Amino acid sequence: MGTQAGMWNFDGRPITKESLEQLASGIGEDGCEEERSHFDGAIAVLYRARYTTRESRYERQPYVSSSGLVFTWDGRLDNREDLICQLPGLGETSTDVEISGTAFERWGTGCFSKIIGDWALAIWDPEKKAVIFAKDYLGTRSLYYYATNHRVVWCTHLAPIVLFRGASFTLNEEYIAGYLAMYPQAHLTPYREIQSVPRASYVTLQNGKATKHRYWSFEACRGVQYKNDSEYEEHFRSLFRLAVRRRLRSDSPVLAELSGGIDSSSIVCMADDIIREGEIQVPRLDTMSLYDPTEPDGDERNYFSLVEAKRGRLGHHFDKSKYPSSFALDGSEFAAAPGWTRGRDSLRPVLTGMMKTHGYRVVLSGAGGDELLGGIPDPRPQLADLMLPPRPIKLARQLVAWSLVKKRPLIQLLFEASLLWLPQKIRTLLTDECDLAPWVDPGFARRFHLATNQLGPQGSYGSWRRSRRCYAQSVVAMSQQIASSSPQGLAFEERRCPYLDRTLVEFLHGIPPDQLLRPGQRRSLMRRALIGLVPNEILFRRTKGVTVRSILVNFELNWAGLENLFQSSLSSRHRFLNQVLFLKNLEKTKNGDPSLLVPMLRALFLELWLQGLSRHGLLNDSSERETPMCAVSG
Repeated sequence: MGTQAGMWNFDGRPITKESLEQLASGIGEDGCEEERSHFDGAIAVLYRARYTTRESRYERQPYVSSSGLVFTWDGRLDNREDLICQLPGLGETSTDVEISGTAFERWGTGCFSKIIGDWALAIWDPEKKAVIFAKDYLGTRSLYYYATNHRVVWCTHLAPIVLFRGASFTLNEEYIAGYLAMYPQAHLTPYREIQSVPRASYVTLQNGKATKHRYWSFEACRGVQYKNDSEYEEHFRSLFRLAVRRRLRSDSPVLAELSGGIDSSSIVCMADDIIREGEIQVPRLDTMSLYDPTEPDGDERNYFSLVEAKRGRLGHHFDKSKYPSSFALDGSEFAAAPGWTRGRDSLRPVLTGMMKTHGYRVVLSGAGGDELLGGIPDPRPQLADLMLPPRPIKLARQLVAWSLVKKRPLIQLLFEASLLWLPQKIRTLLTDECDLAPWVDPGFARRFHLATNQLGPQGSYGSWRRSRRCYAQSVVAMSQQIASSSPQGLAFEERRCPYLDRTLVEFLHGIPPDQLLRPGQRRSLMRRALIGLVPNEILFRRTKGVTVRSILVNFELNWAGLENLFQSSLSSRHRFLNQVLFLKNLEKTKNGDPSLLVPMLRALFLELWLQGLSRHGLLNDSSERETPMCAVSG
């Protein structure tokens, strides 16, 4: 794990040490254990290491290969053994960057599809005078670049690039539209001049041009067909075990989030079983649980204590009600992208201190479980599958079963499922999923198709059955969510998410959809496969509570500041939203109506972010803009 950065002057002017230090000054040094740099005339590369595995402590990055290629690698290589077997000269002690560099020298850009894990890679080829950036299939690690006709600057984090330029940027309205609708496309940033390397892709900068190439897609995923449920269950259990084991590779204690829900509990129980069987050596696995006794549905102690009892060990407990958070309404905090401002989160410093005290570098997270394992009980894709080609008897049976579970008329379920076969522009007119928040500016919404974007990621999936298409869209949405949240943090911990494991996701995408979701059986495959591993009270609990009370209390406590903030709203000045309608609906929410809470928080965070940019002189409204280099697809 580490931070990579660099710059290249296309005109051959040498990069000075001061220029690289200026870029590095915006990164921060929290958790940095070693810093190294590589200068080669017009190019300079920097790497700051934060070690999380035994092998990483032998890394020397930037890594220069025998042929003179220069690599920086931020990531974790999960299929080390497979690649070592295919590449001569490597062994068990070979570092992840060495293995990846050797793979690139052997297979060129074809190596990216063979590299499994969470990773981002930057390569300088001095012979071809080219820089290549690449990211894993989901884009779990961030890598941003700012390219003009004269120079390219890149970094793991967005903020250093924004601060390095020392001038204002142009707002990327397409990003903001995506942010207000759901999540922006993963290659976008809030600034028109700065790009993010897309997931499952590599970007080549050469001869003054940037080209993007996709190296992996869902078309490569094979369908999986077994004779009975038990075969699916066995295969899932083995792949889930593999996904967790891959993320336990650490030479320091591992901390697992344990909320009491099925996702985090399953990870902890599986990790314990892996360690007990001696499949991997881990110094220690501890858990961390947050709860809020003041929230009607926020006290999960009855559930996460069941896992602790099974483990025979208590974890770290934090009562969230004792650590109030508030909105930073003065615009004094700089944030590279809109989102929750952590500076007023009093719990965060406590958690950071706990992690440093106990030596945790790796955090296991249950992110993605709901979205990718049938946690959202939406029968429409399965019903749509039965319409074309028509299977009327099975469709009728499924409609009856789902009608009883959802307590909705058969004709309504049939109509909603049939919409999935229509073009998205037509669906926009027929479904309430596309209803915009009342405060969004109509002209802005039309210009960027906000209503259509609320249906989820766009894309061409050919003649795929609707369930397979919707699953792929869920994975892409996860990628967009990761990309839009990653600019916020420069934290020292490495978050690892077993449910986002590529091998596991490819399997889940290829199986019949009724393995994941059945009438009245959310997460069907997961629950069947993990019986005996996870306590039944958790495995078969109906749902996990959602907490909103603390946010509504925050609105009440900060009401005067919120009203003042939106008296002269930058979001309104830029015609993203109507400040009068926003305040009117904000008051409804404050008074106990949470129906528009999520889009309201997005609008609020957007305004706070704009205020911060303006205060720091980083908001460019001028027509005199430096022309960014546009990337073309190859």
